[in-house]
Amino acid sequence: MGLLAWVTMGLAIWHFAIFLPDRFFGGIVGSFLFALVGAALFGLVISGFTVPGNSEVTILTALEGIPGALIGIGLAYLIGVRRGNPPLEL
Repeated sequence: MGLLAWVTMGLAIWHFAIFLPDRFFGGIVGSFLFALVGAALFGLVISGFTVPGNSEVTILTALEGIPGALIGIGLAYLIGVRRGNPPLEL
């Protein structure tokens, strides 16, 4: 259940990527994947590489995914900018 909480928080944070220019590596789908993987990995690192079970999940478990999602989205954006992805012209 802890992994579900981390990934769900990563999905929630990913929704704020619409406020940034689309220069992500892989576009908006790339930022989605980076946010989910970042949240899951960061949650695993914080919990000592164990996934909390159903009885161990609290609101703080879900909040552990926020830094990882932000790092993942930032990494996707940084890679996209470094590769020269132009901002989307509207």
